[in-house]
Amino acid sequence: MTTVDQAYAVCEEITRTEARNFSYGIRLLPGSKRRALSAVYALSRRIDDIGDEPGETSAKRSQLAEVRAQVGDLDAQTDPVLVAVADAARRFPLPLQAFVELVDGVEADVVGTAYDTFEELVGYCRLVAGTVGRLCLGVYGAADLARASVLADDLGVALQQTNVLRDVREDLLGGRVYLPAKELADAGVRLSVDDGVLGGPRAELLDYVRTATARARDWYARGLPLLSMLDRRSAACTAAMAGIYVRLNERIAADPAAITTGRLSLPGSAKAAVAVRALATGRV
Repeated sequence: MTTVDQAYAVCEEITRTEARNFSYGIRLLPGSKRRALSAVYALSRRIDDIGDEPGETSAKRSQLAEVRAQVGDLDAQTDPVLVAVADAARRFPLPLQAFVELVDGVEADVVGTAYDTFEELVGYCRLVAGTVGRLCLGVYGAADLARASVLADDLGVALQQTNVLRDVREDLLGGRVYLPAKELADAGVRLSVDDGVLGGPRAELLDYVRTATARARDWYARGLPLLSMLDRRSAACTAAMAGIYVRLNERIAADPAAITTGRLSLPGSAKAAVAVRALATGRV
């Protein structure tokens, strides 16, 4: 039988090897919160991977249904990740329903849901990213948890908008379009990939991306007041994770053509600098 310590060790290893941007923030937390957040990450990653890995739609939906059932009966689970999540939920007020909402968001990916308006895209962002923000907040804690939950959700929406912009080319190659269809049409954008380069046509596409990064910037402004509601280490963790995406959003805004040829990312040195600033100031 897996012990709780062994279960957390599995989650921490998953976080260490798979988390990328998330790991820069989680390292700044004290031990008990770091372990709990690694469990949150490990299960969130498992759910996300169901959507991303190759497989039949029916099989993926069955896997997602199994996760829904497991989250609803955590104490009966023996899988190490679920054992760790169950323990974390006993120690912290984790909103476990958020995992179910995350499953709903991934299922939307699996069935190929498209979004006509920005409001519809925001709904998707709340499912796949706002949920993670609220789960993290359950570990962090806040005096006004209701208000902080709204801000955590908004910050998640901001992060996901940057993800969508960064991955437009990659997603299109995989047969997915997340950008709102009506917005694209109004902007004169018809997404395509020719010789590996994203087009739409180019001038209209780049103008649209600039507008979208400006809107994402507004959502960061909505969500980042969360930092002032957290304790120092939790604020540093959140600032480190969010700061990476804020800077990525600004890079896309400054050079939108960069997303047309590959997947843009910050170098490790820049991510480390964000983490150091976050720890020193509690800000992005």
